[in-house]
Amino acid sequence: MNDSLDLVLARKVLAAQPFSVLLGTRLVAFGDGTATLELDIRDELRQQYGFVHGGVLGYAADNALTFAAGSVVGARLITAGFTIDYLRPAQGDVLRADARVVRAGRTRVVCRCDLSTVEGDGTPTLCAVAQGTIAVNGTGQSSA
Repeated sequence: MNDSLDLVLARKVLAAQPFSVLLGTRLVAFGDGTATLELDIRDELRQQYGFVHGGVLGYAADNALTFAAGSVVGARLITAGFTIDYLRPAQGDVLRADARVVRAGRTRVVCRCDLSTVEGDGTPTLCAVAQGTIAVNGTGQSSA
């Protein structure tokens, strides 16, 4: 049941998410079971110690996981659940979430996501990893 999402349509889906627009999230890669989201790290996204708030990392993982699934099974998706492991404090210029499909079934898609911060010189630092299960949603509504 693939709705033939491509990068242009997937970017429209992202632009229809008010929270993603608020954060300034960009979909920089999409297709063949993968998706990469990026957002600029700014002071409003930090917690009291100056690191990117864990909720921002969770948001990025959730959305990237769902977009990766959408690249395989189409837009009718909703996150069934995900876990995230924080490996080190996130600090840098850009937060990047690289997600990929592990297995796509008829009703569920399992994906993994690496979250890295990227410095101005392009150096990435892995700060968290996530795994999620995305449900194929028959209602036609999309969370990704």
